[in-house]
Amino acid sequence: MAVSYGALALSPGAHSSTLARRTRLQILCKKKERDRDHQYPFKVVEITPPPRSLGVRCFPTNIHCGESVTIEGQAYTVSAVVHRYQLRKGKYEPSEKRLDVLSTGRYILNMYLENLLEQS
Repeated sequence: MAVSYGALALSPGAHSSTLARRTRLQILCKKKERDRDHQYPFKVVEITPPPRSLGVRCFPTNIHCGESVTIEGQAYTVSAVVHRYQLRKGKYEPSEKRLDVLSTGRYILNMYLENLLEQS
């Protein structure tokens, strides 16, 4: 299964029931992209209600809140960067890297409304 900025590595004979049992999928960014800009896969979620998954995309590891990204021709602003860890066999291992994004217009509107609230 190909993703525009990364690829999902699965065995060719994998069935959906097999995928449901797997808890971790290996996601690989294209080697040329990964080596050049130190890019790694992030799960991207648009957090405007209701939350909507935008898939798995490769971004630089130093991406931060307020940064603008373009996904499928649509401009988004990063609202949060989430790194989740899970305790396995006595060690914390990374389990998820997620970007919470808002459309750029919605992000600016939220900032404006928060500013109005603080001034009142």
